[in-house]
Amino acid sequence: MEFEKVKLFILKKLKRELPKNLTYHSAEHIKDVYRSAKILASMEGVDGEELTLLLTAVLFHDSGFLRQQVEHETISCEIVREYLPAYNYSEDQINRICGMIMATKIPQTPHNLLEEIICDADLDYLGRDDFFKIGNGLYEELCMYGIIDNEDQWNKIQVRFLEKHRYFTKSAKKLRKEKKEEYISVVKAKLKA
Repeated sequence: MEFEKVKLFILKKLKRELPKNLTYHSAEHIKDVYRSAKILASMEGVDGEELTLLLTAVLFHDSGFLRQQVEHETISCEIVREYLPAYNYSEDQINRICGMIMATKIPQTPHNLLEEIICDADLDYLGRDDFFKIGNGLYEELCMYGIIDNEDQWNKIQVRFLEKHRYFTKSAKKLRKEKKEEYISVVKAKLKA
């Protein structure tokens, strides 16, 4: 696997070709999830080839937005299958990467530790200090797509989402669960105001 080469390739492609009006699913989001995945992988004892597969999946998990928003995870897997063979990834490795990408589809459905880590990394911000900053980017993007029209609607969606969401790995629970619970109360208070 030529990981460093594929990393440069996909980050450059995402930065150059993702629609500029994506205020959440951007190259910055990919870098953020990448940092979170590295931290969680280290805490969970994942290294070597497993770590490379995980980080490759992270780099490609929202690449489907290059083509469309709907079913972007499936499109991301098509992109993985199109490009990774040229970087010496085997069919088995590509299948595992696609399994991780598909696990991130909401509602998340991880079936193994690597899939749990990518799911937790993808929504790591839910339990971090930058929750509102990152959430505002998602709010703007959903408004742009016409999925929501106002902040009240957004806050109702956030409360439902936060209440249903759960972290899968012990590490993410330890790092993020408590803060995420606080945000549920904060967003509920906004709805009452």
